[in-house]
Amino acid sequence: MKLGEGVEAAIHCAAMLAGVDGNSTISGAAMAEAFGLSPSYLLKHLNQLTTARILESVPGPAGGYRLARPAERITLLDIVLAVEGREPAFRCGEIRQRGPVKLDASAYVQPCGINVAMLKAERAYRAALAEAKLSDIVAAYQSDADPRSIAVNCAFVERHQRPQKVQPSPAQPSKA
Repeated sequence: MKLGEGVEAAIHCAAMLAGVDGNSTISGAAMAEAFGLSPSYLLKHLNQLTTARILESVPGPAGGYRLARPAERITLLDIVLAVEGREPAFRCGEIRQRGPVKLDASAYVQPCGINVAMLKAERAYRAALAEAKLSDIVAAYQSDADPRSIAVNCAFVERHQRPQKVQPSPAQPSKA
């Protein structure tokens, strides 16, 4: 199975956003720069993550992206499905029922064994991704990565995060 480069980019961006302060954001252009990607290419995947409610998009000159929920509540499966779609990677076309040696449809009452095996593998793959939380990936990176890598990545986030002004809540009418 081959996942598109967009999955890797999406996971890295979500991991980066797990490191922003409070409800600050990072622009899509900054994330594209960090990973050497085309901004328009990355924007497509950031939009997919936003549609899936993994990220929030904040408009305006100081806008950007931030996680829509805590990293502990985002799995790698969430991100993969947002980018690649919910369809299984293997789609049985029932080719056993085509060609010059095909039989009447009544000969194919049993499910295709290849399809059964591939769907079983898909379930196992998705279950493993569902167990992998973004917060665990970030924590493992912070404990195992070269300190230089951590320092340069933290400095990048610090330099590019955009603090968001907290909107004052409407005044409560006094009870008189």
